[in-house]
Amino acid sequence: MMFRNDGGTNGRGLGLMTLSMLLFRALVVFGGIALVRYPGRTAPHGPTAPVPRLTPPQRPTPDRVLAERLARGEIDPDEYRARLHTLRGGDPPAAG
Repeated sequence: MMFRNDGGTNGRGLGLMTLSMLLFRALVVFGGIALVRYPGRTAPHGPTAPVPRLTPPQRPTPDRVLAERLARGEIDPDEYRARLHTLRGGDPPAAG
């Protein structure tokens, strides 16, 4: 017994193959575009809040460090005054 088309693909099968191949190629192209255009995006829609800028922590001034040492009792008031005077550009007061 003979088969029609000798077992080859009929028109419907060829059309479905063509359509599925076109859809697959479109999916690959759009997927590649999405990967290039949106890497690491967290929010897909809407405006995003501005990212706050982090400022480095402020270092205390030498005057502040001296005042904190005096408050903690590490130095006495006379030593505090002598060091503060030196910091501000003068010679330390003469002991005596």
